[in-house]
Amino acid sequence: MGRIFLEHIGGSRLFTCNSCDTVLTNKSELISTRFTGATGRAFLFNKVVNLKFSEVMDRVMLTGRHMVRDVFCKNCNNKLGWMYEFATEDSQRYKEGRVILERALVQECNGIDEHPVSD
Repeated sequence: MGRIFLEHIGGSRLFTCNSCDTVLTNKSELISTRFTGATGRAFLFNKVVNLKFSEVMDRVMLTGRHMVRDVFCKNCNNKLGWMYEFATEDSQRYKEGRVILERALVQECNGIDEHPVSD
């Protein structure tokens, strides 16, 4: 078994895995907080790092039929949500390639304020 390479996305407000504190994304990647997952409230993000993905599966959701992959923490393998691969309805296509993280499975914490260095 080799080393696990983890990315850090940066930002002043971070979302991390609830189990192992691995950085997943930041608040600037947040698209919507108006989603529901198996554990309750869920958030839609544009970019999320440090994930493993399941095989694509067909899933019927409240908003229609979608092709999705479950997403897992790259460090501890806990399930965190899912990623939309394909939406059958045109009105749902904005979700394609985006990731849902379930609120109960992630935590929000302070990151680092990045200030450009001036000469």
